[in-house]
Amino acid sequence: MILIIDTTGNEDMINEIESGLNGRNDYEIIRAKDMKIGHCIGCNYCWLKDPGICSVKDDHETILKKMILSDQIWLVSGTTLGFITPLAKNIIDRIIPLATMNLKFKGKQMRHELRYKSYQFGLIYDGEADKAFMEHWSDRVAINFGSRTKGAFKREEIKEAVSCMC
Repeated sequence: MILIIDTTGNEDMINEIESGLNGRNDYEIIRAKDMKIGHCIGCNYCWLKDPGICSVKDDHETILKKMILSDQIWLVSGTTLGFITPLAKNIIDRIIPLATMNLKFKGKQMRHELRYKSYQFGLIYDGEADKAFMEHWSDRVAINFGSRTKGAFKREEIKEAVSCMC
């Protein structure tokens, strides 16, 4: 299952992604632009008090439940100051319930053990940003998901991004 989280509200972009998927039915699009998604408050509730459940009660819980069922997670974002938008950043910051507080070495890095499974991660962004930085960031997010990145693609590269959704 492919989960596409759209934070742009740009229906033309989403239509272009859907058109590239050529009638596949193994994906779902969440339109997060109008959802209420707060910041992670760093309370560790999702690790200590009620494992896997965030203490911030908002629409992000819907996204987390769909992430658990997905194999790939694609974030579609605009850019602000050369990076993803604050809404997109909130969504990624709030994935902590997908991990446990237990740590282990993965290569030479200390990582949290995953609570459920690994997820491939991809990014499609619209706006000005340094592509190398966006690719590096996408790679770091994928590592936190226990996987490898599917890539970071500018809006003009949607066809290439969709070809990676296999």
